[in-house]
Amino acid sequence: MAHKFDYDLGIIGGGAAGLTAASGAARLGARTLLAEKEEKLGGDCLHYGCVPSKTLIHTAKAMHTIKNSQQYGLPMVDPGPVDYSLVRQRILDVISTVQKHDSEERFCQLGAKVEFGTVSFVDEHSVLLDNQRVTAEKWLIATGSSPGIPDIPGLDKTSCITNKEIFYLDHLPQSMIILGGGPIAVEMAQAMNRLGTKVSMLQRSDQILSKEDRDLADELLDILRTEGVDIHLGSSVLEVKDHGQQKQVIIKDFSGNEKKLSAETILVALGRTPNTAGLDLENAGVEFGSRGIYVDERLRTSQKHIFAAGDITGDYQFTHAAGYEGGIVLANAVFRLPRKVDYTFLPWCTYTDPELAGVGMNEKRAALAGIDYNVWIEEFSGNDRSLAMGNTAGKIKMVLDKKEKVMGVQILGPDAGELINEWVAVLSGKVKLSTLASAVHPYPTLGEINKRVAGSYLAPKIFSEKIKKGLKFFFSLKGRACG
Repeated sequence: MAHKFDYDLGIIGGGAAGLTAASGAARLGARTLLAEKEEKLGGDCLHYGCVPSKTLIHTAKAMHTIKNSQQYGLPMVDPGPVDYSLVRQRILDVISTVQKHDSEERFCQLGAKVEFGTVSFVDEHSVLLDNQRVTAEKWLIATGSSPGIPDIPGLDKTSCITNKEIFYLDHLPQSMIILGGGPIAVEMAQAMNRLGTKVSMLQRSDQILSKEDRDLADELLDILRTEGVDIHLGSSVLEVKDHGQQKQVIIKDFSGNEKKLSAETILVALGRTPNTAGLDLENAGVEFGSRGIYVDERLRTSQKHIFAAGDITGDYQFTHAAGYEGGIVLANAVFRLPRKVDYTFLPWCTYTDPELAGVGMNEKRAALAGIDYNVWIEEFSGNDRSLAMGNTAGKIKMVLDKKEKVMGVQILGPDAGELINEWVAVLSGKVKLSTLASAVHPYPTLGEINKRVAGSYLAPKIFSEKIKKGLKFFFSLKGRACG
């Protein structure tokens, strides 16, 4: 006899993964519950991540352009100090506009029931939603992650902020120390510095953005330092002290030298922690660890009818990855098709200026995997649109395996996050490089650099001595006209 459940699919978490799954499941006719512990849907991305950060970054870029007006043949401009309350209001306005797409009303119209409250498992099919028992045939856990707070002496007694607070400050800090050198750290370091905050960034390793190729990371490092960001590589934090208006951070470099830094505000950007606390996953028999919930290629947990997607799995902590995974869960849970995740050509982007984006395998990953590879590079300094924009920093790197198949592409340059989209289509669609190189791109555009790097790879083959000799033999070509 079939069990009777309140819902076909219960979803815990109203972020990218949960919203994607809820929208699809409800529209397909599945009785769907979407439970969110916060007051509004949208998750970390909408309220504390992608949307507010990119809004802040764009505002900071506008300020940077104004301050450097002479670079464009314009008069020097003194914009004066930044009123952060106005910046904050703009951020709130953008969030409010996006929020309409992630509203309870919209999902109700689609057919999904939205409930706000805390959720904890009672057994493998039942949860307590604010002390009310609810059952579902299948569950999706998409509770995301939170900023990780490291065990540093004195940090627990010191007032500090994370990405959850930086966009809602009541004033622009005069100075800031950022702990970390990952994407959030470098994005905020550049943005706050451009707005007028004196920024110091502390990175434990000898490279910012440690997952990226060193040459690209180092070029971006030089740009940040040129703009005025004080960056300390190879620095471990020994202790943090709260002196009221000023916070002190004591660091030690690779040589053992200690240094004291002081700032008004400390931003902690040292990774993420999965939001598993309070879910009582043990009651449902769902296995998890310090990095998150364990899943298979179909995003099933140790209980095959319970899925997990998004940051909670601890793997690819991007909003677009979470949305993609929500679609995978939808295929398995509703269509009951054994669809597996494939991250081979999952793109990523760090939204500094210039941006650093990539898809597929970079040099660092290829070397670690022991793969023989070749790299083809084109500089933005040779791109006419970059010259016109006055933004010629960076380059594109195309990584080929020994069979000359593209394994990945990295771009450090203006609008790299947009430029990488062409490569997502090329690699995912298995488009030949000859097709890309022969495709007509509008001139002058930044996108020409994609065509050019493909052409650079093909040029030695097309213009080889063998080809020239063949043409001379068959068509009596006379060779060079200029000695």
